[in-house]
Amino acid sequence: MIARKNIYRLAFLLIFSFCSFSVFSQSKKQQELEQRRQELREEMKQINSLISNNKSKKKSQLSVIEDLNYKIKTLNNLIKITNQQANLLTREINTNQNQITELRDDLKALRANYAAMIVKSYKSKNEQSRVMFLLSSSNFSQALKRLNYIKQYSEYQEQQGEAIKGKTVELQELNTNLLKQKENKNALIAENKVTQRELESERKQHQEIMSSINKNLNRYASQIKTKQREANRLDKEINKIIREAIAASNKKAGKTSSSKNFALTAEAKALNASFISNKGSLPWPVEKGIVTLRYGKQRHPVVKTLTIQSNGVRIATDKNAKVRAVFNGEVLSVITVKHANPMVLIQHGNYVTVYKNLAKVYVKKGDKVKTKQNIGEAFTNPTNGETIINFSVHKETKTQNPAEWIYKM
Repeated sequence: MIARKNIYRLAFLLIFSFCSFSVFSQSKKQQELEQRRQELREEMKQINSLISNNKSKKKSQLSVIEDLNYKIKTLNNLIKITNQQANLLTREINTNQNQITELRDDLKALRANYAAMIVKSYKSKNEQSRVMFLLSSSNFSQALKRLNYIKQYSEYQEQQGEAIKGKTVELQELNTNLLKQKENKNALIAENKVTQRELESERKQHQEIMSSINKNLNRYASQIKTKQREANRLDKEINKIIREAIAASNKKAGKTSSSKNFALTAEAKALNASFISNKGSLPWPVEKGIVTLRYGKQRHPVVKTLTIQSNGVRIATDKNAKVRAVFNGEVLSVITVKHANPMVLIQHGNYVTVYKNLAKVYVKKGDKVKTKQNIGEAFTNPTNGETIINFSVHKETKTQNPAEWIYKM
């Protein structure tokens, strides 16, 4: 009988532990979702701020539609995350309601048991009955056992009383949490309705502009191809500079100039290792910004029939934004190409980071720079009011995805 009770007790503890772990996991997931939701809300603020600052400027329909594409994508992500939060809260509410039901049943059983003990204790509360209970023992060993029983019974009564208090407090806390969860869920649902209305408005505007663009698709396709050729021209110039730097480093080290790798000093090797170890945690090249074009081969966000190649990322930022080095290094080159704004190349061992479309440059070739040091100022297009910088990462002459290097890009 005792063994069976122990089995029941063990089963109860295992179930309780599983439920506690489940609630903990849900809460952790809720925190992660809330963090992501706040990040998306902050991103929306930046998008709206950038668009608002440029409203007085004459932007091309391509630029407007790109802004809308990005905004719609962010709004969709925000709605998705908020829905996940609301659904998770529903599950947590159901879990809490089940726990409340179980706690009420436990509390009811504890109170009934406690009441029975009090009645029994009352009937045998006088000292005489306790003394007689002890004196009626057949031997000293039995008397000692009976004395221990009286003591344990008294302690058990106290424990039951404390258990009732504990369960009552736990029940009150769960009820409070339940009310708070319901309030949070209602707030999320209300917020999502506002976001949905905003999304519908943006989609309507998007459809109207796309209708206009589709009427002149060839003209826009021609503009996009021209921009791609310009980007390719700049990328070739960057590769040329890096190849020349590799050849120069090998010549200085007395190695063959045909090598495709930098000849690194001991200091440069240490810098290279440090740069690699910080992969994924490097700071952004601007303090505030949003990525409007990602790395790699992709369909054009507006003219879907065209494929473009992006060897870095395009970041929209605030007017007069300072551009900063993402890691310690040495300025490899400051390039000024015809029909393009200045670019800065910074070497970090075998790696080179490139900062394009600067209005001002604060550094020169050979300068040692530190992480987050301002190296220039982003260029603002006076026609459309857009402030854009292009950022890329190269391992020798091969490009890398900046999102794999920069924190939360």
